[in-house]
Amino acid sequence: MLTLKYITENFEDAVTRLQKKHFEGREILSQVVGLDDDRKKTQAQLDATLNQIKTQSAKVGELFKKGMQQEAGQIREEVAKLKTVTSDLEQRMKDDIDKITNLLLSVPNVPNDTVPEGFGADDNKVERMGGDIPELGADALPHWELAKKYDLIDFDLGVKITGAGFPVYKGYGARLQRALINFFLDEARAAGYTEIMPPTVVNEASGYGTGQLPDKEGQMYHCDLDNLYLIPTAEVPVTNIYRDVILNEKDLPIKNCAYTQCFRREAGSYGKDVRGLNRLHEFSKIEIVRIDTPEHSYQSLDEMIAHVESLVQKLELPYRILRLCGGDMSFTSSITFDFEVFSAAQKRWLEVSSVSNFESYQANRLKCRYKGADKKTQLCHTLNGSALALPRIVAALLENNQTPEGIRIPKALQPYMGTDIIK
Repeated sequence: MLTLKYITENFEDAVTRLQKKHFEGREILSQVVGLDDDRKKTQAQLDATLNQIKTQSAKVGELFKKGMQQEAGQIREEVAKLKTVTSDLEQRMKDDIDKITNLLLSVPNVPNDTVPEGFGADDNKVERMGGDIPELGADALPHWELAKKYDLIDFDLGVKITGAGFPVYKGYGARLQRALINFFLDEARAAGYTEIMPPTVVNEASGYGTGQLPDKEGQMYHCDLDNLYLIPTAEVPVTNIYRDVILNEKDLPIKNCAYTQCFRREAGSYGKDVRGLNRLHEFSKIEIVRIDTPEHSYQSLDEMIAHVESLVQKLELPYRILRLCGGDMSFTSSITFDFEVFSAAQKRWLEVSSVSNFESYQANRLKCRYKGADKKTQLCHTLNGSALALPRIVAALLENNQTPEGIRIPKALQPYMGTDIIK
């Protein structure tokens, strides 16, 4: 949520930057400023009325001491009327604040100045590429065929048990999942991240805190009876650890990682692009989360990008890093870099990670703050990234490493798999 301070001090800048996300914010932000002006005037009236009540109440005691009961009674009646006025003023302020909050919840985060213009994926900017795209033979199989051939993943059994988008991993397929999870967690720990094992269901306040609500409720599984949500990513529970918390600047940046199952309804997804592991309703993911100061958060972002890049390099996967354009960014992000790996049998790029800086947008919702040496309390910056999401990594690993002898295991994963090949 944008802060009132930013909007009032940078109104035209906010309007211009929101246009990069194709959001016309002038009317809504004007309403916000108008309501805040009314709130300030009401606050001034309330303060003046409360001072008047204090002054008049002091007179009542003095008049009683002098035996002037009638005069004291008259002032008491005036004080009672003033208290009614204060109640009305407090309600007016509350109404203004509620309206401001509801309006601000509908406004996305402003993009960073370095975010390119654009409407969608075709307008994203390739920052850099790495790795070699393997040359497969004409008989190369896509991962869903390889999964059947080597009895690694049973998509039909998942449909029987739950429905489409909930695969069952078996044998070496299950071992590959576990190997990747352990590899990613070990790499995160070596990079200084503290592992968290959070709940995979969260309450409504947590969804609002990180911005999934009210923007993405249609994409989240909702437990109606308890009003709880299955998490779409560990970003939600881990970042909410710091909701309503004032941190010490010397403890920043905070670096957490978490492995969780993730759940996304993916409403409206269909066609060849969602076949096999390309798009699932339940999947495993390791998330990295940072809480930092505004001055240091972009250094943190660079470090997170370098960490994810090291993972795909160690897995020997061809990859590219994209700087997302304004039209392809999430509601809450200020800047996002996507990682894609090349799936050789499908001959297409698959997104496997998004690394984002939300600046103070989430922190303002969360009331996640820090106190520096000057004792002033300021909003933190929050960042998160996938490091990594498993399904498409598994798809690329299976397809790119298929050989006549079997599926080759990258060197970095061999200690976790206990083998160098799946036969």
